[in-house]
Amino acid sequence: MLLLEILMTILFSLFLPFYYIERVVHKKSHGWREKFGGVGVNEKGEKIISPDDKVIHIHCCSVGEALAIENLLKSMRVKFPEHKIVVTTFTYAGQQIAQKKFKDTADYITYFPFDNPIPVKRFLDKIHPDISIIAETEIWPYFAYSCKMRGIPLIMINARISDLSYASYRRMKFFFKKVFKNYAAVYAQSPEDKEKFISVGLDSQKAEVMGNLKFDIEPSEEQVDIGQDGYRIFLAGSTHKPENEIVISTYKKLKEKHGDLKLLIAPRHLERVEEIKSLLEKYELSYGLRSDNSKFSDSTDVIILNTLGELKKMYSICNIAFIGGSFNNTGGHNPLEAAIFEKPVVSGPAIFNFKDIYEVLTKSGAGKVVKTPDEFYEYLNTLLEDSKIYDETKNACKKVFTSNRGAIEFVIGKVTDILNF
Repeated sequence: MLLLEILMTILFSLFLPFYYIERVVHKKSHGWREKFGGVGVNEKGEKIISPDDKVIHIHCCSVGEALAIENLLKSMRVKFPEHKIVVTTFTYAGQQIAQKKFKDTADYITYFPFDNPIPVKRFLDKIHPDISIIAETEIWPYFAYSCKMRGIPLIMINARISDLSYASYRRMKFFFKKVFKNYAAVYAQSPEDKEKFISVGLDSQKAEVMGNLKFDIEPSEEQVDIGQDGYRIFLAGSTHKPENEIVISTYKKLKEKHGDLKLLIAPRHLERVEEIKSLLEKYELSYGLRSDNSKFSDSTDVIILNTLGELKKMYSICNIAFIGGSFNNTGGHNPLEAAIFEKPVVSGPAIFNFKDIYEVLTKSGAGKVVKTPDEFYEYLNTLLEDSKIYDETKNACKKVFTSNRGAIEFVIGKVTDILNF
C-alpha cells in the first residue's frame, strides 16, 4: 500500500502542473476543490451526506456516459428510495449535463476526485458509498484499490474496450490484472467486450454481459411542425466538413428523381451555417432557417437547423436519417436517436465511436454503413424507390430495440444483490 501511495503521489505531482495549465488555457478549470476531495457540503457549508446515510455512487466521466445512465438513474431512484444517490463526473461538460439532467433524480452531483491518496481518501470519507458504479470504461487504479480496502463493492457497467484501445490494454496486461482484482464485477456491453476484459487480466468469474444501456430508451412524444406534411424528409444530423457538400450534392441528385423530397440539415457546429448557405446557393437550392421559423413548401427545398437542442425531436418527423461525423475522422454520432423513431439510418465509414451499436443495427437491417458518396446515393435512392425495402428497414428498427432492451433491469438486479449481500 505504501509503495502504491508513493508512486501515485509522484505521478500525480508530475501530472498536475500540466493539467492545470491546460485547463486554464482552455478556460475549463472547474471543480478543483471537489477534485481534491472537497465534497459532501452545499453552498452554505451544510452536510449533504450524513454518516448514517445509505449511499449509491455512480460515476459518468463525461457527456456520453451521463446521457447513457439517464434512464438507469430514474430506475434506481424508484428501486432504492432509502439510498442517497451521488453522481460524479470528471469533465466540465459532463458536470453540466449531469446538473441539468439529474437535478431531480440524484441527491448530490459533484466531481470525481483526482486518483491520488489524499483526494480519494477525502472523497470516500465524506461520501462513504455502499456501492460504487463506474459507467463505461473508466479505470482509476488508486480509487479501485481504496474501495477494495474499505470493503466497498466497485463495479463497472456498460463496459467496453474499443479496438483502438485494446492493443494498449494487452501491452499493459500485467498492470490491469492487478487493478481488476479490486473490482467486484465488470458488466460488458457485448460478448466480444467481455472476452477482451478477460484477455487483459479480468477474472472470468467477475465478467458478465449486460447489453448496452443506450438501447433502453423509449420514443418521446414530439410535436413538430416545419411544413413537413405532404413531403418526405431527408434529415442529415450532426454534419461536419466535408459532409455538408456530400449531403447537399446527394440531395440534389435525389431531388431530380423524387420531387417530394426535402432536406433538413443540422450542422454539428453552428459556425458551419454560412458554409452550408454557400453550398446551397452553389447547387441552386432554396432554403430557410429554423431560427426564422421557416417551413418546407414548394419553393423551399432545405431548412437549416441552426438552433440548439432540437435535433433529437426532428428525427421524429423525418423519413430517412444520415448520421454525421462519419465521412470524416470524427467517429460518428449516436444513430439510436433516429432509430428509436423507426427511421432508417445511414452513415459513412468512420463510425468507431459507436461501432458496437452500428454492428447491431447493420446486422438487423435497421441501418447501413456506406463507404463512398456514390454508395450513399444508391442506398438512399433504393429506400426512396422501394417501399418494401423501406418498410422492412423501419420494422427492423423497431425489432432491434425490442430484442436489445434489458440492460437497466440487469444492472438493477445486480445492484440489489450486492446491497442485500
